[in-house]
Amino acid sequence: MMKRQVVLTVSESKRLIAKAVAAMEVVKKALDDGIIVIAKGSTNSYVVEELLSKKIDKRAYLTGMVTPTKPLTSGMPKPEPMRDIVLVKGVVDESLDRFTAVEKMSRGDVYIKGANALNYKEKVAGILIGSEDGGTIGKTIGHIVGKKIILIIPVGLEKLVYESIWELARKMNSPDSEGPSLMPVTGLIVTEIEALKILTGVNAILVSSGGIAGAEGAVRLLIEGTKEQVEKTLSLLQTIKGEPPLML
Repeated sequence: MMKRQVVLTVSESKRLIAKAVAAMEVVKKALDDGIIVIAKGSTNSYVVEELLSKKIDKRAYLTGMVTPTKPLTSGMPKPEPMRDIVLVKGVVDESLDRFTAVEKMSRGDVYIKGANALNYKEKVAGILIGSEDGGTIGKTIGHIVGKKIILIIPVGLEKLVYESIWELARKMNSPDSEGPSLMPVTGLIVTEIEALKILTGVNAILVSSGGIAGAEGAVRLLIEGTKEQVEKTLSLLQTIKGEPPLML
């Protein structure tokens, strides 16, 4: 077996995770004969590109952003928001959106929704909710659970938290708490670890995080596999190295 260390910036991680989501067997099956909803979000903007095999202005597919006081900007005019991408047998259906699609979805269809927090040991993600009607997940989770729709949660390891998501939700959702609420969700969680397993078969472990000068939020992974698997991984990562940061 061979071991190597790799470092991924936040944008590189998003690209890697998106490639893995597009390669998942349940996604391929739904592309052929089902429905796929890609809810808006930063990681999901990369998923849109991978599933549609074309570039988009990812700024047009964002929602509920967390930014610094002076966010980095591209200097380009602000784009018009994109319609929600709903694929029916692999074709974009403009008559549906992320809310109405669940009414037509059934067992085995796929709903892709990002997250804001992740407790990896629990395999539970948390989604911030800033609206009183429950936002995207609040309006759709009943259909997702009741119909046994496959919920895929692409989320980078940058969003790890150390406390139980259930306990955090209890605290954040209490009447005396200010700010967004938090909804715990379970599903097929896809981090960089799962992404590499899906795409190349290697095992990956998070060994450190962080950086400066554009590597803030970066993750360092120890990958382990056969010589062929590790070489395949290193070659794959070379194709996403230098993925530009997502700016407004």
